[in-house]
Amino acid sequence: MNDPQPFEIFLVTVPGLESVLCEEALECGFAGAVAVPGGVTLQGGWPDVWRANLVLRGATRVLARIGGFMAFHLAQLDKRSRKFPFGDLLRTDVPLRVQVTTKASKIYHARAAAQRVETALTDTHGLTLDPEATLVLKVRIDDNQVLFSLDTSGESLHKRGHKEAVGKAPMRETLASLMLRQAGYTGKEPVVDPMCGSGTFPIEAAEIATGLLPGRTREFAFQQLANYDADAFAQMKDVPTRTAPAHFYGSDRDAGVIRMAQANAERAGIQDLTHFVNRPAGELTPPEGPPGLVIVNPPYGARIGNKQLLYPLYGTLGKTLLTRFKGWRVALVTSEPSLAKATALPWKPQGPAIAHGGMKVWLWQTPPLR
Repeated sequence: MNDPQPFEIFLVTVPGLESVLCEEALECGFAGAVAVPGGVTLQGGWPDVWRANLVLRGATRVLARIGGFMAFHLAQLDKRSRKFPFGDLLRTDVPLRVQVTTKASKIYHARAAAQRVETALTDTHGLTLDPEATLVLKVRIDDNQVLFSLDTSGESLHKRGHKEAVGKAPMRETLASLMLRQAGYTGKEPVVDPMCGSGTFPIEAAEIATGLLPGRTREFAFQQLANYDADAFAQMKDVPTRTAPAHFYGSDRDAGVIRMAQANAERAGIQDLTHFVNRPAGELTPPEGPPGLVIVNPPYGARIGNKQLLYPLYGTLGKTLLTRFKGWRVALVTSEPSLAKATALPWKPQGPAIAHGGMKVWLWQTPPLR
């Protein structure tokens, strides 16, 4: 594993948005990135792993495929795990945990397979196991092929490290960034969210506009590996920011979440670019200046219970946008196509379903309103 040969890196993301993350990865210089079910694959080395965790806004976590072998029974899994060069990457003073999945293989009992790998790690490699460890060795046994992957992220990458306060049914930052990209946002136009909750969309838009790295203030599991180079990673983080060409606006009828949004923006260092006010969506007015993007994640059926109560809310929102937001594009997240249609907005054809909070949602989009 000390060989400079590239290995497979797997970027996990939200099902339904793999192609959007692939577009981001290519734009960030990860050549050869390919969208596959559940994420994006690419070939690279350890500096690419570090950079992917640091700069990609839409990846949920980054897995390094560190190698494997064929195994047709547990004794073979045990023997070959003992010979695998785990010591090139794993430190004896850093605890880890093992997760095993098995599919279409002669080794079909995942718990028994995990015990063999764990015994090899402790007895032969001198490693420490802890069920609460942040460092995870993932073992996939598929058609008798054993593949070892290290989860190099640790906590999910939506935890940027500076958003402490969240409201009910929060939008994850990773998902918000992919939806902004899917809606055509490039960091050069104003963004308005009339039901902003704890401010995820405006804060994420402001960070994109200024070039702030999403992982700039957090720790990663790869920092506990034997080959981690702290100086090289510090250089990666030393990226100049830019002046944002626009400002970003959030409003909500809940005064409590507006206070959360303001505190989150301050922790992120973009409080001068974001503006949060306490008001209902029906009182929404556009900011001065050129049009941009309205993006909103309103309540929908599964979160409320009785979706019949929501039709007037969506109708009011649609009327407000049609009346006051000429030239603006609209993107709306909902699990209920009928609610989207209740806005009477001129939606483009329905896009692909996106997994969110155990349900399917869609990002509905309009052309510039006329």
